[in-house]
Amino acid sequence: MLSNDDYQAELVRHLLAIDSPEAMDEALASLLTPAEYQEISKRLQIFKLLREGVPHRKIAETLGVGIATVSRGSRALATLPSSTSPLSSLPTSRND
Repeated sequence: MLSNDDYQAELVRHLLAIDSPEAMDEALASLLTPAEYQEISKRLQIFKLLREGVPHRKIAETLGVGIATVSRGSRALATLPSSTSPLSSLPTSRND
């Protein structure tokens, strides 16, 4: 029987095999509900805006999310290994 780690590894392999933005959009739209897709997209924007140094309250207002969501994103971003983060080339965040 496969474990959750096996399922996640299979998902990562599946996504890495996708070779175009259009195909990735189709794959994500088929795997996720519209709400999940929107939530993940916003989470990535939270990471991006944090790296740009945008204050937490401004991010929450801009994206229409709660301040707790932004704070959670900030904590998650802090745990990402910088060498594997697609956002690692952006400036680091500052807290408000």
